[in-house]
Amino acid sequence: MTRTVIESKTKTAIIGFDQPFCVIGERINPTGRKILAEELERDDFSRVEADAIAQALAGANVLDVNSGAVFSNKMAEDPRYADNNFVEPMLMKQLIACVQRVTDLPLCIDSSVPGALENGLAEAEGRPLLNSVTGEEERLELVLPLVKKYNVPVVAISNDDTGISEDPEVRFAVAKKIVERAADFGIPAHDIVVDPLVMPIGAMSTAGLQVFKLVRRLREELGVNTTCGASNISFGLPNRHGINNAFLPMAIASGMTSAIMNPVALPVGPKKLQEKLDALAAAGIIVPADIDPELLATLTGLGSTKPRAGSEMEAIRAANFLTDNDPSGGEWIRFNRAPVKEGEGRARTGRRRRN
Repeated sequence: MTRTVIESKTKTAIIGFDQPFCVIGERINPTGRKILAEELERDDFSRVEADAIAQALAGANVLDVNSGAVFSNKMAEDPRYADNNFVEPMLMKQLIACVQRVTDLPLCIDSSVPGALENGLAEAEGRPLLNSVTGEEERLELVLPLVKKYNVPVVAISNDDTGISEDPEVRFAVAKKIVERAADFGIPAHDIVVDPLVMPIGAMSTAGLQVFKLVRRLREELGVNTTCGASNISFGLPNRHGINNAFLPMAIASGMTSAIMNPVALPVGPKKLQEKLDALAAAGIIVPADIDPELLATLTGLGSTKPRAGSEMEAIRAANFLTDNDPSGGEWIRFNRAPVKEGEGRARTGRRRRN
């Protein structure tokens, strides 16, 4: 069975056909997160630490660390900050060190800048996953030597110099090319995790069917593990969690073995709580002024005021059980067991024997 081994200093995560689905947490990524990027520009890594801890608690097996930040203010002081080749290698090293201080999960080093990839590889403890290589000739020549030098697994994305094809046959051919080129460097297929590229279902009605078919071919014909950006499937649609929750188990049943995704249900903030209070008041429902915010969030179906595992994690654990990658359902039972409150023990079952 194909197994891709990813390690930190003390923990091992395995992506494999006979393994539970591997969740690669995507939150440590300043791309599109303006507040995080601004904090990183001020050397404030507190949100990175919080995101790392929250994803670990939500059940992530690996943490993706992306250094794609834009430091707009520093550009005015030093024009070198306009160049990602200058910014990302420094930032990646800082991010890896920060994450490793607060969690011992294995890491996925994510950048389009070769210098950032190499700095991340040098800083990371254990055997991280490298994200990523594509079928572009220049990228193959830059990244595959790093993969070989550090003896790490790599994500292979199914696009090349012609871009991203909507034809699944072309995407399969690109993946096959990467696997073959990697073999020329002495990199085995079990160290390649192919991303067949999930298209948005809202833009392409066959996107789901395409990726399920591709995953089966990649598994059966190339013998490689697979991953994807799970939320791409629902891009631009309402109720994205509903789409994601259906897509992930179907992808798992088709043979997909990992995904880069957000495992955390983001906490409900004061604004959402106040909107709910206003709606209840408008409906004539009286709510105590001193109601606990967490109780309000729970009773009204908003979720929680604290980070917790998202609904996608529930769908994944159910799929693990149904595909026999959770023997006897032990993980499913643990996930659904009510947490023990402080100062309480679990109820004991069975009758007490009398002397």
